[in-house]
Amino acid sequence: MLPSEQAKQVRRIRLLARRAVQTLLGGEYQSVFKGSGLSFDEVREYQPGDDIRTIDWNVTARMAAPFVKRYVEERELTVVIAADISHSLSFGTAGMDKRMAMAEIAALVAFSALANRDRVGLLAFAGDVELYLPATHGTRHALRIIREVLDRPPEHRGTSIGKACDYLSEVLPRRSIVFFLGDWQDTGYEASFRLLSRKHDLIAVRVTDPRELTLPNVGLVRFQDAETDRPVLIDTRRADVREGFAKQVQDRRNEFDLLARSTQTDVIDVGTGGDHLDELVRFFRARNARRRQRR
Repeated sequence: MLPSEQAKQVRRIRLLARRAVQTLLGGEYQSVFKGSGLSFDEVREYQPGDDIRTIDWNVTARMAAPFVKRYVEERELTVVIAADISHSLSFGTAGMDKRMAMAEIAALVAFSALANRDRVGLLAFAGDVELYLPATHGTRHALRIIREVLDRPPEHRGTSIGKACDYLSEVLPRRSIVFFLGDWQDTGYEASFRLLSRKHDLIAVRVTDPRELTLPNVGLVRFQDAETDRPVLIDTRRADVREGFAKQVQDRRNEFDLLARSTQTDVIDVGTGGDHLDELVRFFRARNARRRQRR
């Protein structure tokens, strides 16, 4: 992508994300990801409706009038966006490619975190770790995250979810919120995934293009593997070929869903059609509802 095109896309994504956070997403995010506790802020005069358990009896005795202690939520949560930038994410047939969809999700998460005074960082990976940006504050930092997810060319071929999980398990010193973005087209990462999910609040975002789920009947088609450049000739006229393709895709999705359930990892499914905000809001509301039920 040319620098001017990238700048235009980053501005568009930034505007989309900031509007979403201001109108809806920021509050939903705050209700789901609570801070680590409460810290004392000030003492003020009692007002009708205040909880009597917050009355400061020492100050009340000195002032001969009721005063209460006011506390504020300690946030300073750490949010890390782990983004698969391997070549398979450049595919898209429904309005945008998967890299663009991931960049929009990353922007929504990053600006939601910053609006709630949380720190946000980035891990970009392909066949190996490509880039790690430690979590911090600031709009410029968030914009760099968007640019890297949108357009950073991978230096390593293939995809290694396991290496990305292992790196985060090592580098994050305390429990963090990890949004793990990708198409999850990899194998052999299960043990690393389980370890990361035990240490951190792991949320898997699965980005899929509709054309990856089924093959149309369009005759002989030459495909090229985005990860290896290997060409493959497929006869899509054969029903058994189309059915076998759909079954293989569904089996892989079912295996991942089983892994996510076994580790209590939330999964957000998004496509390349542009409904990312709706999917995130649904996720936040569903998670908040589960939290209220457990109380």
